[in-house]
Amino acid sequence: MSKHQNANKPLFQVNRVCVKGKFLFLGEHKFYIKGSTYGTFAPDENEQQFPPAEIVAKDFALMAQHGFNSVRTYTVPPKYLLDLALEYDLKVMVGLPWEQHITFLDTAAQKVDILKRVKEAVLSCGQHQAILCFTIGNEIPAPMVRWYGRKKIEKFLKQLYHAVKTADPESLVTYVNYPTTEYLNLSFLDFDCFNVYLETPEKLSAYIARLHNLSGNRPLVLAEIGLDSQRNGEEKQAEILQWQVQTCFGSGCAGMFVFAWTDEWWRGGFEIEDWDFGLVDRQRKPKLALLAVAETMQAMPFISDKMPLISVVVCSYNGAATIRDCMEGLQMLEYPNFEVIVVNDGSRDNLADIVNEYPVQLITTPNRGLSSARNTGMYAAKGEIVAYIDDDAYPDPHWLQYLAYAYANSKHDCIGGPNIAPYNDGRIATCVANAPGGPVHVLLSDEIAEHVPGCNMSFRRSALISIGGFDTVFRSAGDDVDVCWRIQDTGATVGFHPGAVVWHHRRNSFKAYWKQQKGYGKAEALLEQKWPEKYNSFGHLAWAGRIYGNGCTLPIQLQKGKVFHGTWGTALFQSVYSPAAGMVNAFPLMPEWYLFIALITITSLSGFFWPVLFWAIPFLIAAITIVVAQAVTSSFKNAHLPPQVKGHTRLRVMIICMHLIQPVARLYGRLKHGLSPWKKRKEALTWKWIFTPFATVHTYWSEKWMGTEDWLQLIEQNLMEEKLRVTRGGDFDRWDLQTRNGISSVNRALLTIEEHGAGKQFVRMKTWAKPSKLFIISFFTLGGLACFAAVDGALIVASVFSFFAALSVVEYVRESSMAVHYFATTLKHAGNNVNAVTETIKMLVHEKVEREKLNPLHVKLTRRNDLHSVKDDGDLELAEVAK
Repeated sequence: MSKHQNANKPLFQVNRVCVKGKFLFLGEHKFYIKGSTYGTFAPDENEQQFPPAEIVAKDFALMAQHGFNSVRTYTVPPKYLLDLALEYDLKVMVGLPWEQHITFLDTAAQKVDILKRVKEAVLSCGQHQAILCFTIGNEIPAPMVRWYGRKKIEKFLKQLYHAVKTADPESLVTYVNYPTTEYLNLSFLDFDCFNVYLETPEKLSAYIARLHNLSGNRPLVLAEIGLDSQRNGEEKQAEILQWQVQTCFGSGCAGMFVFAWTDEWWRGGFEIEDWDFGLVDRQRKPKLALLAVAETMQAMPFISDKMPLISVVVCSYNGAATIRDCMEGLQMLEYPNFEVIVVNDGSRDNLADIVNEYPVQLITTPNRGLSSARNTGMYAAKGEIVAYIDDDAYPDPHWLQYLAYAYANSKHDCIGGPNIAPYNDGRIATCVANAPGGPVHVLLSDEIAEHVPGCNMSFRRSALISIGGFDTVFRSAGDDVDVCWRIQDTGATVGFHPGAVVWHHRRNSFKAYWKQQKGYGKAEALLEQKWPEKYNSFGHLAWAGRIYGNGCTLPIQLQKGKVFHGTWGTALFQSVYSPAAGMVNAFPLMPEWYLFIALITITSLSGFFWPVLFWAIPFLIAAITIVVAQAVTSSFKNAHLPPQVKGHTRLRVMIICMHLIQPVARLYGRLKHGLSPWKKRKEALTWKWIFTPFATVHTYWSEKWMGTEDWLQLIEQNLMEEKLRVTRGGDFDRWDLQTRNGISSVNRALLTIEEHGAGKQFVRMKTWAKPSKLFIISFFTLGGLACFAAVDGALIVASVFSFFAALSVVEYVRESSMAVHYFATTLKHAGNNVNAVTETIKMLVHEKVEREKLNPLHVKLTRRNDLHSVKDDGDLELAEVAK
């Protein structure tokens, strides 16, 4: 906002703190809350729960002197306190007290009275410039939430939120929660606050990560942290508070309040004298903790002691429309040690002219695709860390600081962060940001990711080079998924830091959104060719982790999530446990559901030839209704529209439309590039395998011994090399390996070994086919309809159904025979590999011994080196077995 614009706005609006993504801003500058709680104090003769003005002035002066910028009160402050806060440049988090410790929802009169008093309290503050925000509650007791149920509590808090907004529309509103009721869904708040008392850095860091995932793209503030000096001593209090503040800011929080400013504390009609949480004592004498907190806050937001050179790589093809925002954002980075490399991937617009205006390295190449451009930037990078950002994104000023902190405090080889859509990109872009198919992250835990999107991902350069960089088969999408999986295949981990934010422009037209989703469908097809084991029988990617982000289409859940309260509600950390979505819930989310709708539509239209088929119309209506219901539910529950964007009703209608068209675009891209439920393998089968019984035993005589697990691992590896979808048997299964070659069947194998002494083995592997539920339902449905149609005289319809029933049987036979073939050949291949590798090792060792006449110790070392050379050829397990 320009100075001229500021001059035309009321003063109270210019000085108001606002929310932008994961952080708070005051004007154009980020506002990190560095605060202390203040009170509660014993009431005076006028029932005022604050010290006299002269004491407040001394307290605030000392706060300002030590770097505090915020104060949290638990009751509505008098005007003199707000005036003094403004004088000392402090912002006040105003607590709005009400009777939350009693059964406050029993009568309508109680609710109305609370809402009225809250609104009056906000009005009494007069939209003062010193106000940071209002808190509509503080730790409603868990037994009280359990008594009423979370839905009623959430509804009432939302009513309080709107009451505050009615009285002061420009204010920020929050609620101070705590771990025992973390399950409350309060996504309507402007930002989230939690009181957290954990006394080890590891526990606090892990729990903050969890809270970030609960908060999503909203700021997270720790409203109370602290330690009692009476029980732990002043030195311990100072030590604990120091790393608590560091962890808070380093973990991406928007700020914190230390509990409390003074040991003076009044509660429930009594002075509390057996706890001393204050930074100063009751006589306002500073403790060691005050200086420790002040010194720590001075360095915030936290910058790691290790600030390695980070190479920021921007890859662009015809990105002139957005590259300037990206370049401007990179110039604003507050990190002292970085370089910027822009790879121009054969652009035909004026991209190069724009980039040349900035002090960055520009590399121009022919158009080879996104992955090739990323590799070009990787090899040109000089930094220990390589951070990628898209040409239609720009970073938060502290983006690299948070990445450096994350790498310094973890062993991850890859780390990503949130990508948030700017609020002022237009109505269509706002809808796309809340529609399915966007760049989202997938987390295996609160801190470890399965996937981070390419618009905001970084790597240790050595780790990225060691896996060969990006696979150039992915020209425009899918490269980020592939590289994350390959990183994890090396045994390394992918991390996620919620503070490492980039602002990512979304598509600003339906046409661009449609084209993007078709491209993602193509990327899925390419990924399935390379990683078939990660796809289910329908060719649909099955993530191991949970997907985070706005816009994901939600299934219609027949079974609701349950809150873990613990016995008699005694659990300290209470969370919602949602039932796993089964196939019945998951199938309507797949793009292939539209093929099912098309099939029922054709069946319904066939009713003109056989009227009985008109009975399919109710199923068609139900199938369409499910899709629409999912879209409507998701547009309200999983789409968070910024309050400053007007016309929410119209926007939600557009979001519903995007939920409906996105699977169609994705399906088009998948089918066009060969990814379909009926996808067939190209390898031809001989008649021998087609007529092989489905339950058969394969055998192999081995002259070399190998353990059962080693045999199975080798067979599994060979099956995966044939691009089959392989899964292992579980603890309660009487089978070892399973392959799924299509939608009609699964094929299982059970292995046993006869030991014949002297290292000789006779390996037996039994394989059999198991029809899928889809095949059984399809066959009997088609067959039954064919019979009924024939009896009813509709011979043409009966012939059609009979043909498709027979076709399903042929497909079942083909898939099962294919599995028999591959199980047999992989068993033989595994045995041949064992013998071949063993003989190779013997030959290499013998040649070296004869040629160099080595001493016994040197021979032993040479053999180890020979083993390593075999490992380098890819036969790791076999080399160890031969050894």
